[in-house]
Amino acid sequence: MVKKQTAGRDNLGDFAPKFAELNDDVLFGQVWSRESELPAHQRSLITISALISAGNFEQLPAHLKIGKENGITKDEIAEVITHLSFYVGWPKAWSAFNLAKAIFND
Repeated sequence: MVKKQTAGRDNLGDFAPKFAELNDDVLFGQVWSRESELPAHQRSLITISALISAGNFEQLPAHLKIGKENGITKDEIAEVITHLSFYVGWPKAWSAFNLAKAIFND
């Protein structure tokens, strides 16, 4: 079961309440909770891959932590980033590895 997300409201609730609501209730509430259609482990792998591919490294540490909570192992994340390096770019892989090391080596 995916835990209740409050990051939207915590960070943007006063500034962008509708965005915060959509983030917490729709994306992390309705979409991420559809585990019978796609388990959280796979959703995390897909989300991490999408963030790396697009170069969205600001959001990556949070999703790496979520992925680790969803059972992604150090070996799996290393393999995913290595695989992605050939499709999305070597510099993006380096950046992702630096963030992943901090989370998966603790």
